[in-house]
Amino acid sequence: MERAARQHVEAELADHKVLVATLERLVQEFKRAKFGPRSEKLDADQLALALEDIEVAIAEVREALDTQGAGRRQESKPRRTGTLIALPKEFPRVERTIEPESVVCPCGCGDMIRIGEDRHQRLDLVRARYQVVVTVLPRYACPKGNAGVVQAKAPAHLIEGGLPTEGLLAHVVVEKFCEHKPFYRQWQEFARHGVPVDRSALPGWAGKVSYHVAPIVDRMAEVLKRSSKLFMDETTAPVLDPGRGKTKTGYLWALARDDRSWGGADPPGVVFHYAPGRGGIHAEQILDGFDGILQVDGYAGYRRLAQPDRRGGAPLVLAHCWAHARREIIKATPKAGSPVAGEVLRRIAELYGIEKEIRGRPAAERLAVRQERSRPLVVELGIWIHAQRDRLSRKSAMGVALGYLVNHWDGLQVFLDDGRVEMDSNPVENLIRPLALTRKNALFAGHDEGARSWARLASLIGTCKLNGVEPFAYMKATLEAIAAGHPQSRIDELLPWNFPATAEAAA
Repeated sequence: MERAARQHVEAELADHKVLVATLERLVQEFKRAKFGPRSEKLDADQLALALEDIEVAIAEVREALDTQGAGRRQESKPRRTGTLIALPKEFPRVERTIEPESVVCPCGCGDMIRIGEDRHQRLDLVRARYQVVVTVLPRYACPKGNAGVVQAKAPAHLIEGGLPTEGLLAHVVVEKFCEHKPFYRQWQEFARHGVPVDRSALPGWAGKVSYHVAPIVDRMAEVLKRSSKLFMDETTAPVLDPGRGKTKTGYLWALARDDRSWGGADPPGVVFHYAPGRGGIHAEQILDGFDGILQVDGYAGYRRLAQPDRRGGAPLVLAHCWAHARREIIKATPKAGSPVAGEVLRRIAELYGIEKEIRGRPAAERLAVRQERSRPLVVELGIWIHAQRDRLSRKSAMGVALGYLVNHWDGLQVFLDDGRVEMDSNPVENLIRPLALTRKNALFAGHDEGARSWARLASLIGTCKLNGVEPFAYMKATLEAIAAGHPQSRIDELLPWNFPATAEAAA
């Protein structure tokens, strides 16, 4: 008996050691994926997926360890009450009181009295509930037949005589362009719930929404181009080409404003424009009427915007991106490492360290710090880069990478002379990432016009997120306002940054 018990304990200890070893290995893989050199080579979304999968595996092992030690945990771990996070006050509360089986006092004095309580909060989810809104319009007439019939007018709807309410239209659009759920998957969900909606209805609804919100997006673009500094970037948008039976490559161009890093008064916003190509002429057309500083990557198509003969305004000042320059160096670094790459990356990291210290400060303070501390570092780096480039072969990988920095050196120094300018174009790159998820799930847009609708609706969703506005609440309220005949003269009231932020809207 004793031998069997000992063998059982030894087996448990062996299993425990295996789990601990597995957990240690997973933790190391997590650190390597997140902080190791490979993280530079992964797309941000791919890296996030990899980390999530490792986190799932770590959680599984930890649960196994917790389950094995459940008895010891119950004896030693204090009972947890409440919740570790503050749940929003506006969430409805459902209280369930669990009484003891008996409150009769063992001493025979009668029932015990309540002296307190323990409260535990958990977050629950009630699945979407569909409902039918029936609008009743009573008719009234004189009982003696001396007057005509009186009846209220039917309320206006975005789709007159159609099935969806403005709330359902908002849901469909937000699911596609915020949660990246393609229409066919939404249709399958409708079918599972027994909702008789035709598959082709959903894109039709989204198209109608896109048409009605077009003036809002046009106004957003107009307001953004009044700014003195903007970001711009582009990403591919596969579009079905019916004549060839294949997809062609279109582009979604992002025009963004985000002055939060220096406390600017203008609200952040982004407008996406679809164009059938990547030529600089498309950027020129989109920026018609804008004058100022444009923060971009090193794409050559932007150069025409800084030329004296630029159409649509004065030549722009191009502020180039240090993050892209850094990536060029990393891409050219051999597996064995490179002292040249190490030195460039160290010096760029020093510049970013200064930026971290001054983030959120007023533009004048940022400028003063950059003039005093960053400018000498940039000057020294420029001299050092030219010296290394002369030493290396211009055709080598590192020679090409250093050439990238030299060719964009004027644009890389713009941030030194203006406290409003960032060191990189990461803010606009972050806004483009959700488009990649929508593109991945939907595969392609069905037509050029469909891609334009995609850009229009993504503009509203992206700007809502930037301003802390809940996208569904905004879309529902905006569509209801449009259906009710909101006047064009007050269109600024419908801009996402003028909608209450999430906490205020839910109150």
